[in-house]
Amino acid sequence: MRFALLGVAVLAVSLFVMSGQMGVPSDLPFPLQVAIAGAAGVAAWHARRSWWPLAAIGAVTYAWLVVWPPLLVASYFAGRTLGRGRGLATYLGACLAVHGVSALVGEARDGPQEIMTASLGNALFMVLGTIGLPLAVGLWTRARSETAEERARRLEREQVMLAEQVRAHERARIAREMHDIVAHRVSLIVLHAGALEVRTTDEETAETAALIGGIGREALSNLRDVLGVLRTPRPDSPATDLSSRPALDDPGTRLSPRPALDDPGATYRPQPTLGDLDRLLDQSRALGITVTRRDEGDPRPVEETVERTAYRVIQEALTNVHKHAGDARTDVLLRFADGELEVEIRNQPPNGHPENLLGTDLSGAGWGLVGLRERVELLGGTLRTSTEESGGFLVSARIPA
Repeated sequence: MRFALLGVAVLAVSLFVMSGQMGVPSDLPFPLQVAIAGAAGVAAWHARRSWWPLAAIGAVTYAWLVVWPPLLVASYFAGRTLGRGRGLATYLGACLAVHGVSALVGEARDGPQEIMTASLGNALFMVLGTIGLPLAVGLWTRARSETAEERARRLEREQVMLAEQVRAHERARIAREMHDIVAHRVSLIVLHAGALEVRTTDEETAETAALIGGIGREALSNLRDVLGVLRTPRPDSPATDLSSRPALDDPGTRLSPRPALDDPGATYRPQPTLGDLDRLLDQSRALGITVTRRDEGDPRPVEETVERTAYRVIQEALTNVHKHAGDARTDVLLRFADGELEVEIRNQPPNGHPENLLGTDLSGAGWGLVGLRERVELLGGTLRTSTEESGGFLVSARIPA
């Protein structure tokens, strides 16, 4: 819309100049004047894409008829777009040449140029009015625009850095809370299990205590890996000063001795995948659950994120069996279908009242399934959970692979 109005203005003023209303007589026929003014107006409207046609029409019309509006507008766009070195110098030289040609044409044909070149003052006024002033305005508006853009970019960078700092502080806070609460409780379990294993004289109790201790140590190792991820800054994020935050191994925050969760030199293990599934199933069998595994389809390598998600689905389902179904028989199925990996965990009806087996409140256990659904859906898959007619429970996941 702005350029359309600019084109109309250039057309009207150019026609006004050629009609002799500004003291510059013209003997051109009116239709030719309208054609020239129309060409200048169209070129001004097209200046949003390229202003060179307008500069060319301005040079010709100024040298021939001293029609200055096209040249004036072209000088403004030159200031807006040309480089501040050779480009501007070339444009200024070309404009001065146009003024010189205009003076020569006026002397040769006694044209309207005589009025503009009658004195040095008139010539300087025309040069400044058609070149200098619009060029300066173009440079000024360009500088303001570049300054505003740079300020906007700087504010955007600052907002990104601030957001990254907030995320880093929140990650550090979560890591600290997990370290001081979860790790402490699990460490106590491991310590008590180890003490029970050493002191008991019953072989079965010692084996159970050893199993509990091993699971607890594995949980601490996994927790250490998670805390390492939370504590490690992202490589593409701005540097964040977390020196004021308590260190992961700050002795002042320890509540009791615990296994080497805080070793800063520890190497983080890779997250478990389907290659670790048999070990997970053996742990459940050691706790008294009959677990069978069945694979269907042609087993093939899939992405690590897919394997890790499938492992977590099975892990959470087995945990819920321990909590809610006691020693109910459980079947684990892995199906390698075309383009997807299917996982099904189906347990038989529980015996007795397993909800009290752990002697604790399990009202918040449903959050595990919520987290699983989020994991699976992030990969474009689906998770289905349902109670079967027999009284058992089914957890089924389909993950694109």
